[in-house]
Amino acid sequence: MAEQKTFHDAFLDELRDAYDAEKQLLKALPKLAKRSTSDDLRQAFESHLQETEGHVEKLEQVFASLEEKVRGKHCDGIAGIIEEGKSVMEEDFDDQTMDACLIASGQRAEHYEMAAYGSLIAWSRAMGHQEAAGLLEEILEEEKAADEKLTELAEGGINESAASSQESEDRTNGDGADRPRSARGKPAASKAKRSQKKQNRR
Repeated sequence: MAEQKTFHDAFLDELRDAYDAEKQLLKALPKLAKRSTSDDLRQAFESHLQETEGHVEKLEQVFASLEEKVRGKHCDGIAGIIEEGKSVMEEDFDDQTMDACLIASGQRAEHYEMAAYGSLIAWSRAMGHQEAAGLLEEILEEEKAADEKLTELAEGGINESAASSQESEDRTNGDGADRPRSARGKPAASKAKRSQKKQNRR
């Protein structure tokens, strides 16, 4: 019968998962930066790429503090998020919409990591691994800051620009968005015709 695994074993599995996730993101972030049309968004991805390199180093320090060999375990979660991001980048969106979608993809990754690091920190403290907890907290704070930066860019104009480009497209396609409409959504001209018919019947 195989030896039953412990809480420490579960912690190491999660740590290896996080290490692999950061390694995967080192390859994904340059692609997000390259696909960005907004200079600010591209700089945000490039800046976080540098931070991610630091995260890999910090995780290696965590392994060292635990006297464990540095090793990754394939992170299926982040792999799926990255794959979704690749699919988005293959879409034929206008520039503004693509930037909005890239932000969404980036934030999915950030939220996944924030959840993972939150658990790792709690587990580290529970087992008394204070040095590991401190290093993991540093990573978590940078993940939060990266997420906040993406939110700032989205709400600072990128989402609005994407929405405006949609309105322009609707008008170009002649869906009637530029015609005056009544409060209930009926074209104003149609409402006037109905009113005239009522008067005629009188």
